[in-house]
Amino acid sequence: MNTNLHTLHKRIGAAFLLLVLFVLAGAPQAFAHATLEKTVPAANAKLAQSPPFVELSFNEAVELGAGSVEVVDSQSNKIKTDEPTLENDGTTLKLPMPTLAEGVYSVSYHIISEDGHPVSGSYVFVVGNPPNWKDAETFAANKNTSKGMQQKLLYVVRVLYYAALLMAAGTALWQAFIRKPSESLQSAFKRLSVIGLRALLVTVLLHIFLQVNELMKGQPISAWGKMFTDTTTGRAWLELIVLALLGFVAQRFNERFVRLLWVVLLLGVESLIGHPAANDPKALTIAFDFIHLLASAVWAGGLAVLLYVWYTDRKEAGRFGASFSQGALISLAVLVVSGVTMTLLFLPKLSYLWLTTWGGLLTVKTILVIAVLVTGTMLRIRMKRSGFPAGTLLKADLILMTCIVAIAAVFTYMSPLPANEPYNYHQMGDDMHVTFNVSPNVPGSDNTITLQVWLPEKSGEPKSVVLRLRSDSREDAPIDVPLERVDEDAYDSFPGYKRAAYRAEGTFLPYAGKWTAEIRVMDQEDNEIVRETQFRNY
Repeated sequence: MNTNLHTLHKRIGAAFLLLVLFVLAGAPQAFAHATLEKTVPAANAKLAQSPPFVELSFNEAVELGAGSVEVVDSQSNKIKTDEPTLENDGTTLKLPMPTLAEGVYSVSYHIISEDGHPVSGSYVFVVGNPPNWKDAETFAANKNTSKGMQQKLLYVVRVLYYAALLMAAGTALWQAFIRKPSESLQSAFKRLSVIGLRALLVTVLLHIFLQVNELMKGQPISAWGKMFTDTTTGRAWLELIVLALLGFVAQRFNERFVRLLWVVLLLGVESLIGHPAANDPKALTIAFDFIHLLASAVWAGGLAVLLYVWYTDRKEAGRFGASFSQGALISLAVLVVSGVTMTLLFLPKLSYLWLTTWGGLLTVKTILVIAVLVTGTMLRIRMKRSGFPAGTLLKADLILMTCIVAIAAVFTYMSPLPANEPYNYHQMGDDMHVTFNVSPNVPGSDNTITLQVWLPEKSGEPKSVVLRLRSDSREDAPIDVPLERVDEDAYDSFPGYKRAAYRAEGTFLPYAGKWTAEIRVMDQEDNEIVRETQFRNY
């Protein structure tokens, strides 16, 4: 009985084993991983116009019940699309696309095949001719390269120039606003206008001379003329000099229109020089910069007039103080709104504020503006009680204004964005030496990637080398970089090791953030060596 039972168990086991082998032999595809065979648009393609759809073709059917397929732009914003569909017996996934603007886009998919295996990946394509990536290089033309005492002198002259600009323009504005000024106020306007215009002319000339001297260093004086005639900045500098001289002419006219026209032209030309002129959208940033300067002039010029009158005629200070209080409140509100708007236009991400000196100075300036609002409120309360402003509060307001003007003058020479720099990585090891480079390391642009590996001579040539770039800022699948083997002279050699060099060019970094480069090298004996390094761009 036991023998028969034992024989039966053996037969059942053998039958089960045969059944398993039959299933394995009859359906080998059930255990194969689905792989991506074709994409439309192709990986790293540069298209003349927006594609009507994104299409992913696999070697076997996939499912849409779980996972995701998404397209993101160079700012990591997800593109809104209709739901994807399956075609060709479920082997082709099609995602309808809206009309895409010129730019760099990445496709990322996380799906499963019909047998339940996960399938994921990412790739990049480009539409049209995207504008240059906005980083510190955007404002490089407005950065001064001088060092040491010359740079400090330029900053001092820049502060004095800004103060003179706001004082001259502000005084002219208040002259136009006040219809029937008293003798004390007329005297203040006349005196401050002369001081402001003289200071403006001197500081304009000094400011331009220092910059041109730096830019034209090593070139003959005869070449200086081309600087003023063949460049937009040079012509704007000439216009500033002419307008500074015309300010003395405009002062002799009692017509409000003449003074207002002079202020508009002066501040308009100043808005064309600096960060707004280098930023996109250019027209919008220049417009907001002009509004910002205009509001600054109203506040700074009015405060200068109020202080002058406070020392010469306290009663007139009380009367003018009422007008100044209202004008300053409006101008400060405009300053806040225009300042916030320009910051948003300059910075792709507010977190960049904490990465640059420009952001630090802007933070300090914001704190000082809040202090000005508090001081202005106290001034209004004091004037309602006594009829004229308190000297201590006026002096405090003057000190705060001086600090704000100084900061504004300095940080206009600094880039509001952090700089992208080429990334270089090198690591030694007994099993492998590796060098990895990304240049210029700018997201949304063509980058050149070089990879060099040195394996021990006994290991021979690498059997395969894979480079994957994984975003640490998003949960997208890694981007496989298509490496090409190159033969070039080796600058570094290591005894006992043999070198293999690879290269790739393309938009493999579609958006800014933190990235991990995963380097996987397989030797001839199928031993895999993995290295990882982290870098970032802005």
